[in-house]
Amino acid sequence: MTFGFAPSAAMSAGTDSANRLSRMLEPAEWAAAGIPLLRSPREVVSGLHARHRPTPATAVVAVLDHEERLAASASFARRSVTADGWEFRNSLLAHLRRVIPHDLRRRTPVRTAVLLYCREGDERWTEEDGAWMWGLRDACTLHGLRCGAYITLTSGGWQVLGEGRGGRRPSSLSQPSSLAETALDLDQVPSRRGGGAAQALHRSAAR
Repeated sequence: MTFGFAPSAAMSAGTDSANRLSRMLEPAEWAAAGIPLLRSPREVVSGLHARHRPTPATAVVAVLDHEERLAASASFARRSVTADGWEFRNSLLAHLRRVIPHDLRRRTPVRTAVLLYCREGDERWTEEDGAWMWGLRDACTLHGLRCGAYITLTSGGWQVLGEGRGGRRPSSLSQPSSLAETALDLDQVPSRRGGGAAQALHRSAAR
């Protein structure tokens, strides 16, 4: 017979907490990761806000091409109770797989994924943000994409974390603008290609 001791609940909780902390990125780590800057962050944020109308605890993941035109996007509500980068990575990856083919056969990524997360609180970094950053970076690696900006949307406005760029509108409290205000009419945009990040927001995107 073999005798032993089962790990206590406190030990298991401590291990789980340590694992979760390892699956998040601090602002300094994110800033040092060489995340590409958005040329027109306000246009991207306004367009995604108009299309997906996010409310708190809603994530919007978008894939941009090399000219910062929208290729695909998807929005979904956060399901995980705890802020765990592994859970967030799996959610992001599942939605990316539904809306756009992977680029794993390419030697270097040509498309970039950005994440807009609508949440309560202010613009300051939280552990939840760190978990989303970790999840976005890992999901991009597994889908053959460049890891792009992480943007929070709160009652005070929007903020590109790690860059210090932001604005008061849109916010989690503001009414979404119509797509007509952030892009050209559909008949003015080619079905597969268009000029400018905001114009391309007319293209089909999963919600």
